[in-house]
Amino acid sequence: MFDYTGKVVAVTGASSGLGKQMAEGYAEQGANLVLLARRVERLEESAKVFSEKYGVEVLPLACDVTDEAVIDAALAKADEKFGHVEVLVNCAGGEKGTGTKLVEFDRGDWDFTMNLDLSSVFTMTKKFAAYMAANIEAGKQTYGRIINIASIYGLVGNTAIPTIAYHASKGAVVNFSRGAAAELAPLGITVNTICPGYFYTETLDTEYFQNFAKSTVPMQRYGHEGELNSVAVFLGAEESSYVTGQAIAVDGGYTCV
Repeated sequence: MFDYTGKVVAVTGASSGLGKQMAEGYAEQGANLVLLARRVERLEESAKVFSEKYGVEVLPLACDVTDEAVIDAALAKADEKFGHVEVLVNCAGGEKGTGTKLVEFDRGDWDFTMNLDLSSVFTMTKKFAAYMAANIEAGKQTYGRIINIASIYGLVGNTAIPTIAYHASKGAVVNFSRGAAAELAPLGITVNTICPGYFYTETLDTEYFQNFAKSTVPMQRYGHEGELNSVAVFLGAEESSYVTGQAIAVDGGYTCV
């Protein structure tokens, strides 16, 4: 199961962090890749490593997921290179205003976060779903998978740090995915959400957050590099054809207590 040989996976936010890790997870399973991010030089470095290490084809493309024209151009280049895309992983994201209390939150920071974390997911899903559906109808591919990366903060609140726009955008991504799943199911396309918990980053590498993880996460630690990959591979696989509209938390048990 989960052999991606001959399949194409597109990953946004693939220049670093979880996006890069998941992209490598797919490459390990034999998938060809379309790597999308603003920092194309980092994508080119990863493309060289992945292609040499796993023997897959990798197309690195500069892409601002908030720019519809740029998305259209990237999709056209992916089509020209491969002719099909079975899986889209919407991992690009960011936020402004973290640490600012709700009653003091700036509207500009709110709009920035919504545009990057929510509206971009809408646009990417719209464009790629239409492309996948047309390919399925034409017999160029047999299925489509869209995986949206939200957060445990899209499922619950938190007491660690104020981040109201991030909570709102990620919660919206979860339910957007449910709505999209219901619409796209008859077309042979599934839509699911992954909600990561606390994975190691330089931002979280502080004594405060280490202690916070120990006291709030049942596994008493951050997620390790690669621990998100298995869920991404599962949801993107052809065999997962009856799984849609789901939000899966990968969080060491944080949301179970």
